[in-house]
Amino acid sequence: MPATTSPKPAPQTFRVKSFGCQMNVYDGERMTEMLSAQGLTQAGEGVDADLVVLNTCHIREKAAEKVYSDIGRLRRDDGSRPMIAVAGCVAQAEGPEITRRTKSVDIVVGPQAYHRLPELIAKAAAGEVALDTDMPAISKFDALPARGRSARVSAFLTAQEGCDKFCTYCVVPYTRGAEVSRPWGQIMDEARALVDAGAREITLLGQNVNAWASEDEAGRRQGLDGLVRALDRLPGLARIRYTTSHPNDMTDGLIAAHGDVEKLMPFLHLPVQSGSDRILKAMNRSHDSASYLRLLERVRAVRPDIALSGDFIVGFPGETDADFEATLNLIRAVGYAQAYSFKYSARPGTPAAEMDSAVTPAVMDERLQRVQAQINVGQLAFNQASVGRVTDILLERDGRHAGQLVGKSPWLQSVHVEEAGAAIGDMLRVELLSAGPNSLAGAATVAAAA
Repeated sequence: MPATTSPKPAPQTFRVKSFGCQMNVYDGERMTEMLSAQGLTQAGEGVDADLVVLNTCHIREKAAEKVYSDIGRLRRDDGSRPMIAVAGCVAQAEGPEITRRTKSVDIVVGPQAYHRLPELIAKAAAGEVALDTDMPAISKFDALPARGRSARVSAFLTAQEGCDKFCTYCVVPYTRGAEVSRPWGQIMDEARALVDAGAREITLLGQNVNAWASEDEAGRRQGLDGLVRALDRLPGLARIRYTTSHPNDMTDGLIAAHGDVEKLMPFLHLPVQSGSDRILKAMNRSHDSASYLRLLERVRAVRPDIALSGDFIVGFPGETDADFEATLNLIRAVGYAQAYSFKYSARPGTPAAEMDSAVTPAVMDERLQRVQAQINVGQLAFNQASVGRVTDILLERDGRHAGQLVGKSPWLQSVHVEEAGAAIGDMLRVELLSAGPNSLAGAATVAAAA
């Protein structure tokens, strides 16, 4: 592209700010590692950075407007600004519009091209607006540096990207591309590196992670269950999770793994989006409420204590009071340990955005409040039913009070404990003593096996 701004010094320090899903968190970590490998220094909290990467999410309405607000806040008191890169799904969906609308953005890079960020930084330093929203055939993972020397206690690992389901409300197939599975060896190498760097728990990520498939080191075709079983044999790894899944890709083997693999935690996030079969068909979800409930029964049959999580959209075009009541009935029937709920947000370019019979904002607001109230009832009931259990928690962070630590139970509950000598990264055996809607309190009994 022709130069559009004056040259500027190459950045020496950087900050990556990620929004949205766990995959964006993972991408932000990989960008941080890549920029560090290029010799840049990550700026401390509250310190101005020479380069700021806004790693964006495009799922919700007005996502682009929020990006412009963030860009505006980066202007310093003296009128200067850092080099600004907009990355992620907003960049992918609206890249040319971003460069047209504001001269404050120096780099625009999509989620499948961020391995080219060093080249784009050099372009920007030369005075060019650098835009790259290609979806290259060569995997970006091949170009990223090896994982760093330190890792989170609970680490993310992207196994699969993209989506072929084309739900009528969703932009993911357009911003992340078609479903692609990372090769077996690449995932196993990264998992080993994460464990060597201190990870005790790995969460496999994907837009439809249970659609992952590849050949193992012996050339045998494997699904996600085969990958989970291989990770189960990895020394030093204590826990395995995966998210997000699609009901159509819950195979017999993966269901069986929930009963067979001790390291696979008893937690399943399986979005359904609506309890109304009519709305599910309009969403192109390829399942109905009855098949979804039968699937959950099969999972519970092999792992009776499993915690279930889901996603719900209220106010989809044409949703009637009866459709909405069907959603409430499904939530009651499942008894979710936790769930996420959203008002329908029309995304440009998706089929649902062209549908008639829009639900009014006031009705959407009221339905969202009712859904969230019902979800909260189930979440509190699940937490209260956990009181008295003795279980292991993986300590992940400091609590809000002095001497307090917070860990996750196998069911992904936050548990607060106070235990002298305990540290982040420890596995602690606790008795769960009390429960609220969002967390539990526990007391240490005997240290869990490493």
